[in-house]
Amino acid sequence: MKFIHQREQLNENDVVVIHCSQPCNIRLMNDANFRSFRNGGRHTYHGGAFDRFPAKITVPSSGFWNITLDTVTRRAISVTRKPKMEYSIKFVRRSAK
Repeated sequence: MKFIHQREQLNENDVVVIHCSQPCNIRLMNDANFRSFRNGGRHTYHGGAFDRFPAKITVPSSGFWNITLDTVTRRAISVTRKPKMEYSIKFVRRSAK
């Protein structure tokens, strides 16, 4: 599966704000869960399938976090190209570093 990925150092209670031009799956994962996700294994995440934007996900604890976006579609997805969609990922920093 191809996906859009961004890794960011975030603090507890920061908010990840995502805008997307089409419905998508949004996952917020720590490094260990991202490795499992990337390798097709079991993983846990915060987020899910979104069709209304902006999507907002609160960061549960401080550290490095991985944000992934992939398309929600019934058609076959290319395994060689990233999804084609317009998107933005922004952060609302709510805690001091």
